[in-house]
Formats: sequence, structure tokens, C-alpha cells
Amino acid sequence: MNAWNAAESADFRGPLDVARAATAVLDAQDLIIGWSPAAQRLLGYLPEEIVGQPLERLVPPAVRTKDAPDDALSGGRELTVRHRNGRLVRMAAAFCPLAKVSAGPGPQPARVLVAAELEAHRMWEARQAMLHGLATRSPVGLGIYDTDLRLTWANSAYIREVGLPLREFLGARADELYPDGTFVTEGYPRTLDAVMHHVIDTGEPILDLHFVGQQPSDPGPDHVWSCSYYRLQDTHGQVLGVCEDAFDITGRYQAQRRLNLLVEAGARIGTTLDMTATAREISEVAVPEFATAVTVDLMQSVLNGDEPDPAGGALPTLVRVATRSAEEGPDGAPYSPHRVEYPPGSLQYRSLSSGGMVREENTIVVPLRAGGTPMGLVTFRRSAPMTPFDRGEIELADELVTRTAVCLDNARRFTREHTAALTLQRDLLPQHLASPSAVDLAYRYLPSDDRAGVGGDWFDVIGLSGTRVGLVVGDVVGHGLQAAATMGRLRTTVRALARLDLAPDELLGRLDDLVEQTAEEQAATVGTDLGTDDVATGVTCLYAVYDPVSRRCTMARAGHLPPAVVDPEGGVSFPDLPAGPPLGLGGLPFESLELELPVGSLLALFTNGLVEARNRDVDEGLRILGGVLGEHRRPLDDLCDHALAELLPDGPATDDSALLLVRTRELDARQVAAWELPAEPAAVGKARELATEQLREWGLAELSYATELVVSELFTNAVRHASGPLHLRLLRDRTLLTEVSDTAHTSPHLRHSASDDEGGRGLFIVAQLVPRWGTRYTPYGKTIWTEQAFPPRYSGAPRPAR
Repeated sequence: MNAWNAAESADFRGPLDVARAATAVLDAQDLIIGWSPAAQRLLGYLPEEIVGQPLERLVPPAVRTKDAPDDALSGGRELTVRHRNGRLVRMAAAFCPLAKVSAGPGPQPARVLVAAELEAHRMWEARQAMLHGLATRSPVGLGIYDTDLRLTWANSAYIREVGLPLREFLGARADELYPDGTFVTEGYPRTLDAVMHHVIDTGEPILDLHFVGQQPSDPGPDHVWSCSYYRLQDTHGQVLGVCEDAFDITGRYQAQRRLNLLVEAGARIGTTLDMTATAREISEVAVPEFATAVTVDLMQSVLNGDEPDPAGGALPTLVRVATRSAEEGPDGAPYSPHRVEYPPGSLQYRSLSSGGMVREENTIVVPLRAGGTPMGLVTFRRSAPMTPFDRGEIELADELVTRTAVCLDNARRFTREHTAALTLQRDLLPQHLASPSAVDLAYRYLPSDDRAGVGGDWFDVIGLSGTRVGLVVGDVVGHGLQAAATMGRLRTTVRALARLDLAPDELLGRLDDLVEQTAEEQAATVGTDLGTDDVATGVTCLYAVYDPVSRRCTMARAGHLPPAVVDPEGGVSFPDLPAGPPLGLGGLPFESLELELPVGSLLALFTNGLVEARNRDVDEGLRILGGVLGEHRRPLDDLCDHALAELLPDGPATDDSALLLVRTRELDARQVAAWELPAEPAAVGKARELATEQLREWGLAELSYATELVVSELFTNAVRHASGPLHLRLLRDRTLLTEVSDTAHTSPHLRHSASDDEGGRGLFIVAQLVPRWGTRYTPYGKTIWTEQAFPPRYSGAPRPAR
């Protein structure tokens, strides 16, 4: 059907109204004595064709109803009527008796037959039912206000919403019924008066505005209505007022608010891996939208990163880590965690004892659980004017706490892993570096921030034979326990390889083999190729060896940044040291660079975390470091602190930072004695004499016997098994060092001789006379060295020159 037009909408007369319907006037014998134009249009008969004809001409005898009820006009009945063209038409009809009048000449009217199209009549009845339903049965409240905005009519739903008899508020203004109400939909006026005036003035309807207020008959909790307004006017366009329809959507509105709260909780809770911050986040989400006050208590064991522990059946120790109240506002004072105890009978005590949620009218205590194990409690409280918690809000509280518990458990696990990694890293890094005679040193290590986790940077200072010193700094890509464990394994390996007196390039080559082999073993374990990006293969390292006797420093690097060298005059340079590939790639050799460093030179070894940052490239960081090291005359500790302050002004960065500063020394000529002897038997006795005389000169005659035996054995082996000139060197540092060098590359080894062996006992005797001994190789041969402690009364050797 077509939509109602304005004229039809304004005409409430029914199709059977005598002013609109087809009518036929009947006399007492049911002869048609009157015929309307509407009847002519509807059935096709002309007046002269039908007037005087019996009713049965139109209506079959079966439906001739003289006993039609007197109130037939109030309803209507279906009749089958014969059209002029012979077809039968179903129509809505009614018989209306006429009042009797005094008899006159001719037929007298007795009743009127009123007929209309059946479909039109049915539509009219549906409209009437709709209007009646809107007035009496519709859940939507309808109110009509005149141009003065006074209520002139209201349907049953509107009256129920107000909660008062209609006579008590008829004629009242809307803003008098809801004096504290307001519209909360953005972009529209806030008051009822302003919205209605806008509709009356502009004729523009306004739909689905959300109005928050209290019922006039029941002040208390706020309700939310969805309101629409449109202007009313008559058929001539005269403005009559405004119609309001309103539907209570409080339940839907609260459900939407709860959903919005859950969405906000998902976005705001668990943004960090800090348990205290996560506890504070749930309190910020819940107050003031959900509760007027929230407290969060966690078990002490959880805060420590341990597994939740109910303390053997007793109530666990709780720590209040977050609290928030609507009265404090968003910028409350910082909260300091502290222990809390709940008395027996309290809601919190009951929740801890039962392990479940406990609630009263205005308070809910919800346990924090991770995998069924309690971690703490969250308490929600409400005070006036907020309403008590309903069932939906109790479920919402449980959902909020469940989400928070997952985030807290993640944070707890991170705390445990981070603590373990820090402990491992701290134990694997050197706790104290003994200052060797070869250099003065200072160092700083700054772990990465908590967001990145523990890294794998390390550094070390290793005492080597001949008063030399090994300097190492390295970096393992990645963070966490695996990076720390890899760092510890590499640091231990470097120390072991350094004790073999390997050259820097050879040491890195062997370290590279180890890292590559480790990566292959890991790949075989998991059944896949980890590639070169694995934490075990993303390793850089710089290794340097400084000899205070020759003042020469040999260094090599594997993908690491070169060191900074500062001469005694303050000139800063970064040696053009061949880079070499990172460890673990394999197949490429490493190259060494040898420098002669004047006494008092400064050498800086560091990791990229010190000079590289998100807002600064490596070149800029090296420039800043060079500026700091230019002040080389400052104490080394001051230089370390100054470097950290300039390069890391905001504290720890996303990567570990290591800095090792050494200032070179030179062994005094009075501490070194060296001779060259031919490789012949007579050299053995000469070497004994030279060593004994030198020890007498140094005041170490007590060591002569052991030293003579050592020199005799080592020289005898060199004469037998080597060629070329032999060298004897005595070093008086913190111990007495005896070195014998030859041109052979074969190394003697300690063995147990049988009773009938003629040789092989000399090296065994040497090992019994000295605490330490070893062999190191050079491009021209090897050196066998021994070390002896000074006698207790010996005053010691002079300090090496700076």
C-alpha cells in the first residue's frame, strides 16, 4: 500500500462514516428509496436504475438482515454485494435504523445501508488499533506539549514513567518534571526546554537523544531514556506543539557502559610488566566509573616474583600495592606499598579463607587468581549516590579482576625471570678486577632498563704471563636468561683461551669455532636451522693484549667497535683495526693490529650500548666519547662517570653499556733482566750464574736454589731439542718470573717417568718447585715461563712507571 498522505493522516473518519461511505436508504419492505453518489461510484448503478428496486437486487437473500443490531455502525460486517456488471464484491457494510416519523405520502425510510471497500475498512481498523495501542499498550512513552511546552496529553507508558496520576502533572512543563535531568548526547542542547524550542522553531525532528535524570516519583538512581522529538501541526500548517517519545534504556545503557569499561580495561591494564603499575591501573579504570574506592592487595611472594604461596594453610602475608578513591581525584599523592592484616570476620578475611568472592550490598571482595592459585585480593566499594552492585556489575567485577590477574601473573613471571637473569648476569660478570702492574684501570657496567631486560654485554681484565694483561669486551645480541648464559659461557671461554697465551686473532678464531659449533648443536637439538640471528651467534668481541715491557699492544676484533686510544698529550684516535665478522659466522680469518703505546696512554674499550641510542647514531656517540676522553688527566673513575653522564644522561637505555678504561704503565728497567745465549751445553752453566747473580742483586738470594734448578732444566731441554739463540729473562714484579725462549715450537709436557727411564724427570721437578708454569708461542718460537712468590720478608719490586 501507499504510505498515508497528509490529508488521510489528518482525517480520522472511518470508511463507513455516512459522509464518506456508499449509502442506500431502505424502507420497511427493504426497497431502495435513496441512492448516494458514492454508492453509484462504488457499485455502478445509476439512481434511476436502482431506486425502487428491492435490496435483494444488491444483496443475495442469504444476507438480507432485518435483525441487524442497532449499533452496527460501530463495527461493520462483510457482505457480498452484486455490482452492476454482475460480479460479486466483498464489502464492509453496516445497517443503521432510522427513527420513526409520522407517516406521510410515499415510502417511509426505515434504515440506511452503509458500505465501503473491504480493504479500506480493514486498514482503517488497523489504524484505530495502532492508535489505541500507542495510547494504552505501547512501551514507548508519548507526551504532547503545546507551544508553551506544557503537557497536554500522555499515553499510559509515559504516565508509568512519571509514576504519578495524569491529573497531577497535566499542564506541567518538562523541565519541571525533570529539573536535574540533562541530555548527554554530544552536539545537542543539554536541557529539555532548549531541545523542544529548537524543534518547534525549526521543524527539524531530533532522534535518539540520551537523557539522564531521575523519575519524578522516585528520586534516587539515575535513569537513561532515548528521546525523540517532532513538531505537531494541523492540516493548515498551524503549529500545535511538540511530541516527545521516550524509551527507558537504562539497562542497555548500563550494559554498554560495562562493555566500554571492559574495552578500556583491555587497553589500560597490563601496559607494563610491573606488578605495582598493573595494580594501580585497575584502580584507575574502576574509579569513579565503577566504584568510589578500590584497593589491591598482593601476596608478598608474588611481589618477589615467586610462585603464589598460601603459607602452608595459614593466611598469606598481603601487601597493599594500590588504592584509589573518587574523593582523591586523578592526581592523588604517590602511594607507598605496605603490609596489611584483616581481622577475622572481615570480608577480606572471609575471601582469603574460602578462596572465593565475598560481597555485601556496597562492597565486593574478589580474589586474584592465576591458574586457580590465589595471588591477592581486589576490593571494590561504593558510596552514595551510586547504587549497590547488581548481578551484572558483580560479573563485571569478576571479569575485571580475572583480566588483571592474567596481567599480574605475566608481570610476576617476568619479574622472576628478570631477577634470575640479573642474578646470573651479576654472578657471571667480574665482581672485582684486580689492578695488574701493567695498567691502571676503571670500569662501569650499566644494565639495560627493565623494559628491555638483562643483556649480554661483558668485559674482563686477565693477567697473563710475562706481566702482560689481556683486555676483553664483548656483546651478545638479545636479552634475558639466554643472553646472560651465553655471555657467561663466552667470558669463561675467553679466560681459558687467554691463559694459553694465544695471540688475539688466534683467540678470536677459536672462539668463533666454539660459537659456530654451539649454534649447530642448538639447531640439531630443535631440529631446525637457527641461522646467524640466533643469540648464540650474534656475538661481537674485542680482545687486546698489552705488554708493559715492550709497551706494545696487540688487538683484534670480531664485529665489535674499535677501541679509543688517547696519547699522553690528549690526542684521541680510533685505530683502523680490521673489523672481522661477528663470532659464529665461520670461514673468515681475523686480523691483528699491533701498536706501540707511550707510557701513560689511555685505552678505552666499550660496547655499542654506550655510544648508540635511538636518537643518536654511532658516529655522534663516538664523537661525544672522544670529547670526554680528551680530559685524560682526570682520574679514571671520574672519566668513567663523566662518560656515562654525557652519553647516557637519562640512565639505563634499551641495551647494556660497558666501559673499560686502562692507563698503560711500563716496567722499570730495574725490574727486567735479559740475556741472549748460544744453544750449546756450556750455556746451561752460564745461565745459572747469570740468574743467581741477578737474584743476589735484587735481594732474592733465597730463591736462588729453585731458580737455578728451573733455569738448568729449561736450558738443558732447549739445548737438546731447539736451535738458534736462547734467551733468558727475569722479571721482578709482584712475583719472580723466569722465562726461557728458543726457536722451536714443540712444547714440553709433564709426565711420570718409569723407574728405568733415563730422563723425563726434570720438568716434573720444576713443577714441584714453582706454583705456576706454562708455555706461550711467538712467531719466532716459544717461551717457557715459571712464577715464584717472593719471600715473606721481601719488601717488593718498585712500581712500574706511569
